[in-house]
Amino acid sequence: MNKQPILSVKNLSVEFRTRAGVNYAVSDVSFDLHRGETLGIVGESGSGKSVTCSALMGLLPRPPAYISPSSSARFDGKDLLSMPEKELSSLRGNRISMIFQDPMTSLNPCMTIGDQVAEPLIIHRGLSRKEAHQLAIEELTRTGIPYAEKRAKSYPHEFSGGMRQRVMIAMALITRPQFLIADEPTTALDVTVQKQVLDLLKERQQELGTAIILITHDLGVVRRYAHRIQVMYAGSTVESAPTSELLSHPLHAYTRSLMASIPGTHSKGSRLQSIPGLPPTLRSPVKGCSFMPRNIIGKPELCLTDKVPEMKEVTPGHFVRNCPGCLA
Repeated sequence: MNKQPILSVKNLSVEFRTRAGVNYAVSDVSFDLHRGETLGIVGESGSGKSVTCSALMGLLPRPPAYISPSSSARFDGKDLLSMPEKELSSLRGNRISMIFQDPMTSLNPCMTIGDQVAEPLIIHRGLSRKEAHQLAIEELTRTGIPYAEKRAKSYPHEFSGGMRQRVMIAMALITRPQFLIADEPTTALDVTVQKQVLDLLKERQQELGTAIILITHDLGVVRRYAHRIQVMYAGSTVESAPTSELLSHPLHAYTRSLMASIPGTHSKGSRLQSIPGLPPTLRSPVKGCSFMPRNIIGKPELCLTDKVPEMKEVTPGHFVRNCPGCLA
């Protein structure tokens, strides 16, 4: 794996300023992503996973979204966060792609599948409609769409959920991007189809060398497909490590709570463990340990209340929020 990261995110902070007040959605998130690597970002709904990646893609409406001036996201040496919209548009769907959660709402119901898969080649590569359409059929075939030449003339509503997700993968990869964001790409799919879709994504990554950010709430998914895992809670990273290291030696109370909540880790007939309460609303900046009210695995009485715990490298490549109560 190339030691030079293709994407380097430093101190990313995002807030939404609305009439109801300010929502501090993402605070001080940093990570590196290398060619051919998959980074799994996990956490509950509202932890800041999708906002982080939408900020990188320039998909947040500004205003109400505001990105801190100290934030940076360097892709091949250029900062995505300060890049002019025209230059960023030339990257999106070309060298950078994204697979969204729900393909039914992401695909255009009025365009055929073939036209939608071919569109990035027409826009970014200047291919004729005929050339792009032929390459679209080849890409659909590679992603497992049977009778691709015939099905390319169909519309999204004529495809199943799994087939629509394969179409989204074909659209995202047809320009051979260097960097891909997969935002919960298996949402609402059954387990068998989930595995087929993720195996396909992994296979195409190995062919193209694409770096992938895989957003999910499923630790079982990242266990199989991610090289590194970044755990987010209340808009911040609480732990980050290589997959095998994090799953075998989880340190933060939130990470341990997530792992304890996996049904497969419990003996038959035993009570399933859950994390009590709800994540904070983030209507004000977090002043101490954000997980303290829900910490039942560590020692909440030791959690910091006067300052936000800092990230600490405990072993090479393994970082964790240094909160005594969450590490106890």
